[in-house]
Amino acid sequence: MNEPLPTPSPDAAFIREGNARPAGAGLDWWTRAWPLFTRQVGMWIGLIVVTFIIIVVASLIPVLGQLAIFLFGPVIAGGLMLGAREVDRGGALTFGHLFAGFSNQMGQLVLVGVIYLAGMVIAAVVIGLVAGVGVGTMLMGSPGGPDPAAVGAAGATGVLLAVLIGLALMLPLYMAMWFAPALVVFHQLGAMDAMKASFFGCLKNIVPFLIYGIVGMLLGIVASIPFGLGWLALGPVMTASVYVGYRDIYLSS
Repeated sequence: MNEPLPTPSPDAAFIREGNARPAGAGLDWWTRAWPLFTRQVGMWIGLIVVTFIIIVVASLIPVLGQLAIFLFGPVIAGGLMLGAREVDRGGALTFGHLFAGFSNQMGQLVLVGVIYLAGMVIAAVVIGLVAGVGVGTMLMGSPGGPDPAAVGAAGATGVLLAVLIGLALMLPLYMAMWFAPALVVFHQLGAMDAMKASFFGCLKNIVPFLIYGIVGMLLGIVASIPFGLGWLALGPVMTASVYVGYRDIYLSS
């Protein structure tokens, strides 16, 4: 299960609409990501630690910090994808890969972040409106008015509806974001085209992604037990798994 990945051919055909992979691919993306991590454990951990520090520092800056995370997150992700490919080809992972996206399709990567942020804002507004209506309905109940139990049930239904709508809106955003940085830096797709290709690639592979997500959730629980230290390994492996998934779905064998 942990055999080395085959060396990618520079002439491997790019399949823009993506391949549909078997269900077991979801587990395979994890197992094939592990060798990419073990080839340069120290550098991978260093990159994850630096990325975490950058995110924490940015989060301390009101508004602008959070905005920067959204806008430049895809830029850093693109650099990490370039690093994973370099390791896959037998090259060396360096700290320079963390910032490689700033010199490789940076404009389109930032635009990916802009589109993602806009989608999140729209989703949050819709969720807030629906939830607000639900809460408002619950508050309408009073001893002298309509039946409080019935009104409360209607309000609770509204809140539940808001949660379901939130999931329905967020999931396509995550699907559109998942492979977008890789598609931009490897194939010079525009932001919108990359997000569209990422969405349909994920859509074609719902079952593998379901298995991938279940495995990831279990690994996340285990990684969090020893004071979260397991994430020093899981973070790089997850990053590499995105690259492996990209290769499996969008490149011909």
